Amino acid sequence: MTPSMRPMNHQEHQKQEKVNSLEMRDMVIALVGFKLGCSRGSSESSDDEYSSDGLDDNHDQDEHSESSQSHEAIDESDSSEDEVAPRNTIGDVPLEWYEDENHIGYDIAGKKITKKERQDKLDSFLASADDSKNWRKIYDEYNDEEVELTKEETKVIRRFLKGKAPHAEFDPYAPYVDWFKWDDAKYPLFNAPEPKRRFIPSKWESKKVVEYVRAIRKGLIKFDKPKEEPRFYLLSGDDSSAADRNKHLAYIPPSKPKLPGHEESYNPSLEYIPKQEEINSYQLMYEEDRPKFIPRRFTSFRSIPAYENAIEDSFERCLDLYLCPRVRKKRINIDPESLKPKLPSRKDLRPYPVTCYLEYRGHEDAVLSISVEPSGQWIASGSKDGTVRIWEIETGRCLRVWKIGEAVQHVAWNPLPELPLLAVSAGPDVLILNTGFGTEVEQEKVKELLHIGTPTSSDDSGLFEKSVISNTVTSVEWHGKGDYLSTSRESRAILIHQLSKKFTQRLPFKLHGLPVSSVFHPTRSIFFVATKKNVRVHHLKQKKLIKKLETQLREVSSISVHPAGDNVIVGSKEGKLCWFDMDLSSKPYKTRVTQKILLMWHSIVHTHYFASCSDDCTAYVFHGMVYVDLNQNPLIVPLEILRGHTSSDGRGVMDCKFHPRQPWLFTAGADSSIKLYCH
Repeated sequence: MTPSMRPMNHQEHQKQEKVNSLEMRDMVIALVGFKLGCSRGSSESSDDEYSSDGLDDNHDQDEHSESSQSHEAIDESDSSEDEVAPRNTIGDVPLEWYEDENHIGYDIAGKKITKKERQDKLDSFLASADDSKNWRKIYDEYNDEEVELTKEETKVIRRFLKGKAPHAEFDPYAPYVDWFKWDDAKYPLFNAPEPKRRFIPSKWESKKVVEYVRAIRKGLIKFDKPKEEPRFYLLSGDDSSAADRNKHLAYIPPSKPKLPGHEESYNPSLEYIPKQEEINSYQLMYEEDRPKFIPRRFTSFRSIPAYENAIEDSFERCLDLYLCPRVRKKRINIDPESLKPKLPSRKDLRPYPVTCYLEYRGHEDAVLSISVEPSGQWIASGSKDGTVRIWEIETGRCLRVWKIGEAVQHVAWNPLPELPLLAVSAGPDVLILNTGFGTEVEQEKVKELLHIGTPTSSDDSGLFEKSVISNTVTSVEWHGKGDYLSTSRESRAILIHQLSKKFTQRLPFKLHGLPVSSVFHPTRSIFFVATKKNVRVHHLKQKKLIKKLETQLREVSSISVHPAGDNVIVGSKEGKLCWFDMDLSSKPYKTRVTQKILLMWHSIVHTHYFASCSDDCTAYVFHGMVYVDLNQNPLIVPLEILRGHTSSDGRGVMDCKFHPRQPWLFTAGADSSIKLYCH
């Protein structure tokens, strides 16, 4: 191409983008995947000689040459080696699905076709300005490559734009070829005359007509009579007796207006006519209480004036009939007894604590906490007067007294019978007391366990450990094996002490609230922490949070775990009791409104009890049975309400504990007494 033709190429390129950009783009994109009959190998040799002036040539003059060239190209392209399959094999899948991916499809081998980096618009424009063949290049989106059109392809596009067939050898006005042979077909396919039966009445139809006539005469076939509308009807009457209304079950007749009485008469008796004083008193009434009609007397019908509010009253009556919602209430006769849950008889659930059998007195102030020894022979109590006492259960005799000097918040016996130790919390201190019970071998083991080098007291009390943390200890709980002890404090701290190693560590979990109480799982290494709003269940070995129980309570007061460990009961200060099933959900299975609750589980052979106490000087005893079958819901039966304590400073029952071997319940009251309830 000569240099003198380059300016002309740029002008033609700009004209083509402005005038035929839309048409060329649509036609070229449609023909990218079309396999032309011409060979690309033969066309590439003639591309250098071909110039953009070819679009302005007279196509009519070279039609014969184009047809011959395309015919030769078709003959050459019959070989399958010349056909080039597309790179992308996704088919008709839209490319919008690959917008967020780094590839646009897959080739024949199944490998991803990665997207190529696009050039800047300015760089692509400068490159297209210098390239004389840029007007023949198009972008293939499916294969992500630029395709340069050959000479034959541009001729096909030019024929499309002119509305002609793509191939020059195609003749749109070829003579019609009749493929049907008409040599022996002198008649149509069916030229038989109409049969005689089509002009004779059907005997079968005449028989059916005779049958219908006989059935009508005998009355077997009855026709619906036309409905006759009544000539007169009541405007305000009840049309519920009409047949069409009775068919609808949901039809409710409108309410009837009040019928006129003697007061509405044009000439009523004198007793119905109000006096002037009564008429004046009507003006002092509210409009709602004021009578709407005042009786008057007239000598004849002609002297009766027209009703002033006739139109207004009729309009309001129509509004009442139209806008008043009328609902049919269906009453179902249900026996109230059938709605009650079927609970077992209280006689079948015996024995359970019913009456007060023994009372322990000796404290001078409110008893805040009690704990029963594992063998069931002794009971320990901590009072607000700063003393800890040990009582003999059967006789009520006080055996030992320790003066702590501060209000005792919590006492807890060691669950192992061979370790007669008592944990006491008083203010910020946690004390381990040697009760002195047991054999000599057990006492030697206890002294060896409590030996810390330098004795902290000359007394034989066995004072073991004092905390230097200033926060008050709220609860003390032993582990089932008797070697670990957990203490909850008013700050966000829960400490776990190991008695054998004399080692104390802080719970490595974030509590998200002030701790109220903490409990060990009876059989597994799981730890329950109750805050004021929820209960968090932690796995001590795995050091992770297992479950968070949503109590939906204002403030949690206590927590107790079933001896099997699958059910948890949480009490609150507003008087609600929540039952959680650990296998079901993190929300309460049942919620009961009783009282401000302190909870205690108890299990004896096949009988299961739990109790709650509150500041109203009462203690509730429940039967709670958990079944092995997971499809059967737990059974909760209220058994007895125990009373006996008196209120002091607004406080009632402070703590309650069950006997480990008998169905007995111990309650500690604010009246400085401890009561034993037996069956």
